[in-house]
Amino acid sequence: MTVKDDLKNQSDRKENPVAELKILNIRGELYHTRLTKKFMQKQKWEKPDKKQLMSYIPGTVCKIFVNPGDVVDTSSKLMILEAMKMQNIICSPIAGKIKSIRVREGEKIRKGMLMVEFE
Repeated sequence: MTVKDDLKNQSDRKENPVAELKILNIRGELYHTRLTKKFMQKQKWEKPDKKQLMSYIPGTVCKIFVNPGDVVDTSSKLMILEAMKMQNIICSPIAGKIKSIRVREGEKIRKGMLMVEFE
């Protein structure tokens, strides 16, 4: 290798730096890999709070069947959410007392929005 080739290789490394290997843990298996910038900036997963009911899809709240202070069982009807011309019945995931309702009838909501809080 000549000095000219060596200088060219060094300048190529500066322009296109090789991403260093990171350790990625998937179900207990460790992998050495290069991670993209997008992957590194991704928000970390958190366990959802059982006392908060979040919307899984965007849509319009058509009807609310409960009020704050009501006691509900699992699978009690809470509201109807219309999405893509389909009416989805939203049921209670837990038994408990409703602390607050954060949406109104006719309101358009987005995915991930807090709809109901339980005590």
